Amino acid sequence: MLMLNLTDMGSPWEIALVLAILLGTLVLFASEKLPFDLVAMIVLAVLLVSRLVTPEEGISGFSNPATITVAAVFVLSAGLQKTGAVRAVGRVFVRLARFQFVLLIAIMLTMACVSAFINNTAAVAVFLPLVLGVAARRKLSTSKLLIPLSFASQFGGVCTVIGSSTNLLVSSISDRAGHGAFDMFEMGRLGLILVGVGTLYFLLIGRWLLPARRGDQLTEAYELGEYITELRVLAGSSLIGKTAVEGDLARKHDVQVLEILRDKEKLWRPLHELIRENDVLLVQGKVKELMEVRDVQRLAIEPEFKLGDAALQGEDMMLVETLVAPRSRLIGHTLAELGFRDRYKAIALAIHRRGQTIRDKLNSVRLRLGDALLLMGPKTDIAKLRADENFVMLQEVEEPSLRRHKVPVALLIIALAVGLAALKIMPIMITAILGGIAMVLTRCISLDEAYEAIDWKVIFLLAGVLPLGIALEKSGAAHLIAQETMRLVGQFGPTATLAVIYLLTALLTEFISNNAAAVLLAPVAISTAAGMGVDPKPFLMAVTFAASTSFATPVGYQTNTMVYNAGGYRFTDFMKVGIPLVAIFWMISIYFIPKFWPF
Repeated sequence: MLMLNLTDMGSPWEIALVLAILLGTLVLFASEKLPFDLVAMIVLAVLLVSRLVTPEEGISGFSNPATITVAAVFVLSAGLQKTGAVRAVGRVFVRLARFQFVLLIAIMLTMACVSAFINNTAAVAVFLPLVLGVAARRKLSTSKLLIPLSFASQFGGVCTVIGSSTNLLVSSISDRAGHGAFDMFEMGRLGLILVGVGTLYFLLIGRWLLPARRGDQLTEAYELGEYITELRVLAGSSLIGKTAVEGDLARKHDVQVLEILRDKEKLWRPLHELIRENDVLLVQGKVKELMEVRDVQRLAIEPEFKLGDAALQGEDMMLVETLVAPRSRLIGHTLAELGFRDRYKAIALAIHRRGQTIRDKLNSVRLRLGDALLLMGPKTDIAKLRADENFVMLQEVEEPSLRRHKVPVALLIIALAVGLAALKIMPIMITAILGGIAMVLTRCISLDEAYEAIDWKVIFLLAGVLPLGIALEKSGAAHLIAQETMRLVGQFGPTATLAVIYLLTALLTEFISNNAAAVLLAPVAISTAAGMGVDPKPFLMAVTFAASTSFATPVGYQTNTMVYNAGGYRFTDFMKVGIPLVAIFWMISIYFIPKFWPF
């Protein structure tokens, strides 16, 4: 067995510095105190200042084929979204299913097929309202369907090289190291096996481990029973002749007036409406504050009021649930900072986050990716939110802006881009760029929509962490880690080493970005293979498959975060369902990878 020579490494201080930067990066990623893309830029700056990489190497991430291809694939995905092609496919398969287990199969196989060719988060965003709509009509628990939806998007993502940005990233690292890029369908054999096994797992085991937690009523799901009631204005109340703003209910009593019921007429936008005797105020607040405002302001609780979705809706009003989208500009801001009520003409009644419901002091809560917001507002204003890219609406709605007549064109462009790359007529980077241009020229999407479709946070994350991989190689830190890996398990042969690399990648992916995990471990995989005198391709495939399938936590992959709140899950639900699946995929991958990509 070949061993690495210490003379091939950089100076000890360089290795120590790179390892310190690596440790700091992992801590920042895992803590989530800073956005991933900002952490990546900080890492890039530190590498440049410390001269661990040259300026040319530092900016090479922005010109890396993986980064450019990922940006182009975002545009291709947007073309399928804006024409309604993805939605049409989803409706056909989801609506054909009449029984829950058939519905589960339809959801998972359809999602796997779609996510093999378009961005996973975009596919889940389109399918979420479809699945929730079907679940509501058939009285099914949404928590039985949404984790399978998220996991299936990851199954499909490992079937093609464009199915995940991680696949493209490791392919690019492999090519730069002189081992060649991955072919379009090279991962397909193992990918299809994992799709089949993953689907079978949910049919036989997983669906029994999933909770049945969400009810039909949104007011019940958000547990608003003790937070919303009706108060009648009695004679002599100090509120008479004043507006809700002038009455200072929000500041003095932390009570929010949602609407005014006057002579069976619901008055929306009640903040500047003069309150009259016998008006009924629909208010939101804690029980203590509600009792206090009742006594101080001479109000009476309406005894016949019964909270339900119908009580908050009417001919003009609507109650909806929406998610903060992955690329939303709302992330990191409070409702007060955004002027949410005035800007979107909707009231946030509650926020569901990581298994907990937040119902009070909502204006001071900083929004996060995947937060589920319960909103009440006029139907005309709620309709505008459907086209707002800051939100993912969790109701199945028609989108009149979809360019359905362009569906055949969009599908043809995707087919050509994939086909030309698969036949090796052109590299995937070139076909993806040409496909993106074709989407704009054929007006499947506008140029502005093409720019908006690119998730710049992912682009900057890739561009920032790629130089860290270069530093790991140049300094010899990757060689040192590889040596330690071989010292521990190398005596058991390449298969045991492959198993360790897969597990290490899978573990990192659950707590940091999957792309970051791949960038950090791909150089280690290459160095380990060199030290053992074997082909690095099996190790690189282990990194790719492990990083692209994150099941054990709701924070390891964006699609898991999206369904976390929408399904009313708890953190432990992902562990209960996901850890056995990670173990199954690990065993299957360790068995098949050496067969498909021999050492």
